[in-house]
This record gives sequence, C-alpha cells and structure tokens, in this order.
Amino acid sequence: MSDLYEGKSPLFIRAVTLMKFIPKGRVITYGQVADYIGAPGCARHISYILSSSSNKYKIPWHRILSSEGKIARHSHHRQQIKKLESESVNVEAYRVNLDQFLWKPKKTEVRQLLRGIPRHKSIYKTD
Repeated sequence: MSDLYEGKSPLFIRAVTLMKFIPKGRVITYGQVADYIGAPGCARHISYILSSSSNKYKIPWHRILSSEGKIARHSHHRQQIKKLESESVNVEAYRVNLDQFLWKPKKTEVRQLLRGIPRHKSIYKTD
C-alpha cells in the first residue's frame, strides 16, 4: 500500500481505488460505488471522499453522479458537463441516461481491483 494512503480507512482506500478505474465514457452513482466496495448505505461517505480528495488522488470526479443520474448544480457543474460530453456522454437537462452510460463492472473485475485492500467494518447492523 502506498504512503499516499497512510492513515486512511479501508473504506476510503477501496472507494478511491474503484473510482479511479471508472472508464472514460461511463458513469457510476455514489450508491453503486458504496455497494461495489462492500459498504452498502454509505453513499454519503463516498460523496464526502470525492469532494475532499478528488484532486489529490486524481479521481475522475465528473463520472460519479446521483442515483438518478443527475448532475447537482454546484460550483463545478458546467465543468462536469463539459468533461462528460468530451467523453461522449450525453447530458440533457443536467441528467445522464444511466441505462446507456452506467459502468457495470463484473464482480470478478471488482474483486481483482480491490484485492489486498481490507474490507471496512460496517457501521450498520446486517441482521
């Protein structure tokens, strides 16, 4: 594990690792990132990680959207739309068609990508 991740939680490391591999021309939702890394219900944590660390960790922040494919009207929304459109992702009325552009990696691909990164301890009961 790189010194870049020193002191970071497994949830943080798994989220950043996955988000860095979202291919150009594809998008994913905050909730799906949480699900893929084994942290269902942690979409807000993913949002926080993205907003606080996207530059330092070179995360393609523009490819992560709300569960409806909406682009929030924040200070960078125009830049986000330009970046998505430059990757041939159509944006209409601040929304991306998830049926068309959603990244759906295979479970084996995700397992391989996250191999060696410990799972986090869930803050939610599962029973």
